[in-house]
Amino acid sequence: MTAVIPAGALSSYLSGAGLGASLIVAIGAQNAFVLRQGLKRQHVGIVVAICAAVDVMLIGLGIGGMGALIERAPVLLDVIRWAGAAFVFLYGVRAFLAAWRGPGHLNASERDSQTAAGAAATVFALSLLNPHVYLDTVVLLGGIGARYAWPGNAWFAAGAMCSSVVWFTALGYGARLLKPWFEKDVSWRVLDVIVGCVMWWIAGTLVVAR
Repeated sequence: MTAVIPAGALSSYLSGAGLGASLIVAIGAQNAFVLRQGLKRQHVGIVVAICAAVDVMLIGLGIGGMGALIERAPVLLDVIRWAGAAFVFLYGVRAFLAAWRGPGHLNASERDSQTAAGAAATVFALSLLNPHVYLDTVVLLGGIGARYAWPGNAWFAAGAMCSSVVWFTALGYGARLLKPWFEKDVSWRVLDVIVGCVMWWIAGTLVVAR
């Protein structure tokens, strides 16, 4: 990686990749749909491509737009930092609550079928009609990425985008390997606990950042 990414940009890239990965792995409607399609082996390529493309677009718009906005009003940097810390902290709370309540396992033995157009329409709706998508990619990632001067913000965006592409690809195509494990409630609980811990760690780093 260091042979491709300049040493000075490596930290920006890894920061974007780490934050992007921490946000994207939180189990929600979108990820559950991708996982279910992977378990059922139905239209996985279309679903993965749409999820990744939407994320890449929103991350780029968020970092580009928020960067220009902050240049005109630097005071927004602190607002975004504290708002981001609060949002990530609450995201962690939600993950811990999900682990406590138990989400229930996915039923991969469903026999319902879905056309490619139907799968595409569903994943577009889950990707674009969820307000958390905009909070994560446009507001949170965009605001934090804008703290980096050019070309650091571009490397930050690249890291977040790569995390999204890798995650959705692994989730969609790797689901078949995880079928026995993800049919157990305890597996979802463990994953939610891990997500909650990561979210609280990110919130802490944002609070102490200057």
